[in-house]
Amino acid sequence: MAKLYFSYAAMNAGKSTLLLQAAYNYRERGMRPLLYTSALYVEDGIGLISSRIGISEPAELYSAGDDLYQSIRDQHEESKVDCVFVDEAQFLEREQVWQLARVSDRLRIPVMCFGLRTDFQGKLFPGSMELLAIADVMREIRTICTCGAKATMVVRQSIDGRVLTDGDQVSIEKSVYLSLCRKHWEEAVGRWPVKGPE
Repeated sequence: MAKLYFSYAAMNAGKSTLLLQAAYNYRERGMRPLLYTSALYVEDGIGLISSRIGISEPAELYSAGDDLYQSIRDQHEESKVDCVFVDEAQFLEREQVWQLARVSDRLRIPVMCFGLRTDFQGKLFPGSMELLAIADVMREIRTICTCGAKATMVVRQSIDGRVLTDGDQVSIEKSVYLSLCRKHWEEAVGRWPVKGPE
């Protein structure tokens, strides 16, 4: 039975790398994976899923308001789709998550979503919230804080290294993101004094 999967992590945990590796495995077995990424990351009109280790692959783009169920169904009717991969899944709209669930339930195609769970303010993204609510299988991809503990949070920094605590949830600009454990995130954003109680 096809399922809706959600693999989530903080920044720089290797989500895109795992997605590209899994898509390669499908292709290596003569199957057709269909890749999607957010139009927020479009470059020169092209969708590209890129990993920090230097691998990348073209992908279909999705934007707010797109009907992903219909898009995938059209592609499947044209040529059988064996698995759907969605990068930057935190940017999905809640209804789009349900559309992806219908792809697994009604078209019987597995859907694997990869994305962030929370933003730089520690709040769930709408797409992640819905995936956490309805995905059949959830997997945390781990990365580490500067202290070596598991990183679950992200801070946004300005170019000069200042930690930003205000701003739009979705902001594709030249900020730097750093993954931290909850303790060090609280200290970085000023929710706990650095020299406070242990």
